[in-house]
Amino acid sequence: MPRIRFGPAGKPLSFKGPMEKVPEYLSKIGLDALEYEAVRGVRISEEKARKLGEEAAKYDVLLSMHAPYYINLASKEKEKAEASRRRLFEAVRASHWMNAYAVVFHPGYYKGWSSRSDAVKEVIRQLKLLEEDVDSHGYTGPWIAPETTGKDSQVGSVDDVIEICSNIERCRPAVDWAHLHARSQGREILSIDDVIRVIDKIEKELGSYAVKPLHTHFSKIEYGKGGEKMHHTLKEEEYGPDWIVVCKAYIMTGIDGVIISESPILEEDALYMIELCREVLEDGSFMAKAPSPKVTISPGKSAGRQGKR
Repeated sequence: MPRIRFGPAGKPLSFKGPMEKVPEYLSKIGLDALEYEAVRGVRISEEKARKLGEEAAKYDVLLSMHAPYYINLASKEKEKAEASRRRLFEAVRASHWMNAYAVVFHPGYYKGWSSRSDAVKEVIRQLKLLEEDVDSHGYTGPWIAPETTGKDSQVGSVDDVIEICSNIERCRPAVDWAHLHARSQGREILSIDDVIRVIDKIEKELGSYAVKPLHTHFSKIEYGKGGEKMHHTLKEEEYGPDWIVVCKAYIMTGIDGVIISESPILEEDALYMIELCREVLEDGSFMAKAPSPKVTISPGKSAGRQGKR
């Protein structure tokens, strides 16, 4: 039976305590995923990482990690490329310690290359070097997950991440629906069909493993001429994309999914997403022409109380 998990990008705002106690807290409030944020550097010790992994397994919370922001695998400067590869290696190593299943990262920038294709090829070349290093250390558990990015200057279109993963063995896309909306200047992720096209393209070109589960981020987003500017909460109606549209697409396709809330109110909006998805399931009118398998929407022990209107 397909399952959709929900959780925050980082420590819940309502939680005060050590990171290794977060899985227990998430389970109590009705969430079952956590993306550990190492965006400013991988600073967790092996001991704490292993403890976090043990607690996550105990409470059935699926762990992932977001690697440092300071990564540009498409850089033409040797020192920057090597430093980027080292930071991603450190994220993979820590993910191995905590038994996180995926390491999300921003691949880099097109700047300095004559074509976007050449920039993507350089990212792939750097990742092949990373693969060798990771394999030699035995850190083969985590998948690396290039993320769809929110600015047109960044490597990270749907086609980019598919090409990267087509050439790297343990690789799965991380789809940020808000980023795709911002990257397209609000022209994409407007309809159920928009979302299904992305899901179908990934599954068709990479295989079913890529949607078992499909690792995704969600929030509403503000964008400008260059793409993303700022993440917003689900209740800020002037911004898109629409979570209900994305939820309906997940239900219609019947895929497994991990939804990481990047909203400014993290776990509160993760719980609100569960609440809205359950309302969609109860309504079911949109499914008249395309029935899907029954979908489990997180444990949600207290989602009804926590998700605020």
